[in-house]
Amino acid sequence: MELKPPFKKIIHVDMDAFYASVEQLDNPDLRDKPLAVGGSGKRGVISAASYEARKFGVRSAMSGVLARQKCPHLIFVPPRFERYKEISTEIRKIFHEYSDLVEPLSLDEAYIDVTENKKGNPSASMIAEEIRQKIWDKLELRASAGISINKFIAKVASDINKPNGQKTINPEEVLDFLEQLPVNKFYGVGKVTAAKMYNFGIFTGLDLKNKTIEELVNLFGKSGAHYYNIVRGISKSVVKPNRIRKSVAAERTFFDNISSEVFLMEKLSKIADELERRLVKSDTKGKTVTLKIKYSDFTMQTRSKTGLNFLQQKEEFLPIVKELLYQEKLQNSVRLVGISFSNLNTEKREPVFIQLKFDF
Repeated sequence: MELKPPFKKIIHVDMDAFYASVEQLDNPDLRDKPLAVGGSGKRGVISAASYEARKFGVRSAMSGVLARQKCPHLIFVPPRFERYKEISTEIRKIFHEYSDLVEPLSLDEAYIDVTENKKGNPSASMIAEEIRQKIWDKLELRASAGISINKFIAKVASDINKPNGQKTINPEEVLDFLEQLPVNKFYGVGKVTAAKMYNFGIFTGLDLKNKTIEELVNLFGKSGAHYYNIVRGISKSVVKPNRIRKSVAAERTFFDNISSEVFLMEKLSKIADELERRLVKSDTKGKTVTLKIKYSDFTMQTRSKTGLNFLQQKEEFLPIVKELLYQEKLQNSVRLVGISFSNLNTEKREPVFIQLKFDF
């Protein structure tokens, strides 16, 4: 099967070690040193690691304790999300010089549809180079990029020549590229799904392609149809400049595990204060309240309740949180709790971008 034109020209830009790079930018003493953004304490979690730290095996989402073991001279700095957001805004301004079809995924990455662009440049690869150079010239930060016919392939391609590089998968190269790609490199295929694929003899895109859609749906449910299409270069997902946030959340990891509902409610009350502040600031309300509980054995549990009215004030939703907490007994001691709102009023109007904070 051959892919038929017309083809989209999609760029995925991914900033290199963004949070850590910003810290090194603002503090020259940190440059060329192994750096982690996050907490070094017992419950600290790494939010980002510089490439100097990555050489020692330090990665994002790793515990601060393990990161310290891997790199004893690792430098820890607390996150400054307002600063990251400020720089992210400047980066997006550069994107918009080329296209209004910009879809941010987070503060440090975005899709850009340059099929029809403001510069009249037919080469998406050249545009990606210009964007990366402008980011460096203006902000002294490095970015990598992937360029291809859809978001999925562009996302995969942006990781190939990291850091400070780019990769273009031209239309005529797409099918061969996907067939040779290891399934664990497919965007959206995590460790659990990859392991399941291995058990069924699926190691590469070609192995995936040799499965019928019925087989894949049987093995992976609705995701099976997605895998069937993407390995054939088929994706209906377009760049959406108005991505609407589906939820707003706040959570906290505790220094010591908590086993008492009474003590948990004290923590949840403080989390509710922060959540209310975010909701009011963004003029966001929600109908569905979800309580997230992570136990000391790292098992996760969520409990939700949906009402008829949109809620925003702490006094309105904290009683619901309490009801959810006491809905059933705790399964174990608790290391993290969080509250989130979904079913938002923003789903019917202009999008709201909210940068969530993390506790370290």
